[in-house]
Amino acid sequence: MPDMATKRTAVRTAIRDEATRLRALFEAAGAQVVDPPVLQPADTLLDLYGEDIRARAYVTSDAVRGEQMLRPDFTVPVVQMHMAHGAEPARYTYAGEVFRRQEDFPDRANEYFQTGYEVFDRTDPAAADAEVFALIRAALGDVALRAATGDIGILAAAVDGLDTTPVRKAALRRHIWRPRRFRALLDRYAGRAPVPETRMALLASSDPLADCAPFIGLRDRAEIASRIARLRDDAAAPPISENDVALLDAILNVRETLPFALEHLRDISVDLPAIASAVDRLEARTTALSARGIDIETLEFEASYGRTSMEYYDGFVFGFYAEGRSDLPPVATGGRYDALTRVLGQGAEIPAVGGVIRPGLLLELRAAS
Repeated sequence: MPDMATKRTAVRTAIRDEATRLRALFEAAGAQVVDPPVLQPADTLLDLYGEDIRARAYVTSDAVRGEQMLRPDFTVPVVQMHMAHGAEPARYTYAGEVFRRQEDFPDRANEYFQTGYEVFDRTDPAAADAEVFALIRAALGDVALRAATGDIGILAAAVDGLDTTPVRKAALRRHIWRPRRFRALLDRYAGRAPVPETRMALLASSDPLADCAPFIGLRDRAEIASRIARLRDDAAAPPISENDVALLDAILNVRETLPFALEHLRDISVDLPAIASAVDRLEARTTALSARGIDIETLEFEASYGRTSMEYYDGFVFGFYAEGRSDLPPVATGGRYDALTRVLGQGAEIPAVGGVIRPGLLLELRAAS
């Protein structure tokens, strides 16, 4: 009878072999194999996501390299590599371990394998979206999985179309990936939620810094005064209209098969023209998915899908889930991250989309079927 250590080694070997098999499929589709280092500079991810990333990643440091982070995924280092010296167009694949702290889901693995496929191509973004989705779906084989899709770009366009201040729009966009905070801000900006009493007292004071020390925390008096001025400007701004809130809620509530979702969003765009271009992109993607053999008549679309995933997704998002296994994370996920290439490209940019598969989950589901 094999001991537990032998079983764990066998499982790990099987997962590694499956990861390698998946990577070979993506390489056959034209992708170049890359292998980003396990340790990544922490400052890049902290600049992108702020200190929130510390709750999800393992951070270490040394005197030579400074603060480092065990890679929480492959996309950021692949984008950095491509923007530094990649050709156009380009396709990449990789296989290896990622590391995520699981404080909210302690039963889930905090170290696991991913195999991915990334496309950098400005020729036809809709076709690239369909290419990645269809290739990931084919690589998953005959395991029974439910596909879910969405589009962060439609929600972002809706926020941009609100009749309110640029500061409020920026705050709402920043919290698209934090649904509760987003809703709290929207309710406050619409006058549905009261302003905290402490803030009202602060704004009512003629000199709120009169009794403050020269420094408060890490901010000096000038920074605090600037923040108070912004709060006063916000308090003076008119509330977001109930009609705008209703249109935004209508978008968030879209959850149908893709053709009906597209029709519904077209109807909403009549009253909120700001989303028309994003809906056009959705329609082009729908056509491209159909051309790739995807059954769009049964493909689920949820406008709010992807709002709790990695924050760099800014367009098409998708995931594949095991039916009846709510205890499992998605077996595969992906999406479009054009804005990330702008951030890491230092002035350069290129449309980009990718997806990853967790080979360990795939093997687990195969064994259970």
